[in-house]
Amino acid sequence: CWDYRPEPPSLVSKLVQAFAKQFGSTSKVLGLLVWTLIAGTEYFRVPAFGWVMFVAVFYWVLTVFFLIIYITMTYTRIPQVPWTTVGLCFNSSAFVLYLSAAVVDASSVSPERDSHNFNSWAASSFFAFLVTICYAGNTYFSFIAWRSRTVQ
Repeated sequence: CWDYRPEPPSLVSKLVQAFAKQFGSTSKVLGLLVWTLIAGTEYFRVPAFGWVMFVAVFYWVLTVFFLIIYITMTYTRIPQVPWTTVGLCFNSSAFVLYLSAAVVDASSVSPERDSHNFNSWAASSFFAFLVTICYAGNTYFSFIAWRSRTVQ
């Protein structure tokens, strides 16, 4: 007959979940570093850093917002929302926009008399690429979760 019993999570799925959580926490810390490194300089002299600041602050705030939803388990009280699709859309858009911001950040760094600005901008560029890698990993794991939800 049609007696469906869900299988317990396998070791592979537990590892995937652990890696996904690690990418999520790393992107929060590194994203904070990106915008604080830029905010501590005279970034307004280079208009391209405005875009980098927008992307970094916007996705850092949204990431913290989704973290609060996860910690408070609000997602269980709103079952109408397809949370796996929301996570996939969020992570993929963060990956694409952070990639563009990291490229803009790296291309806007130029040596100048003030070595503090140069060092901070170069470090923010490095961390922006690391955040991009984290969001790429999050996008991959979100896609796996989304695909497994739609198959069922």
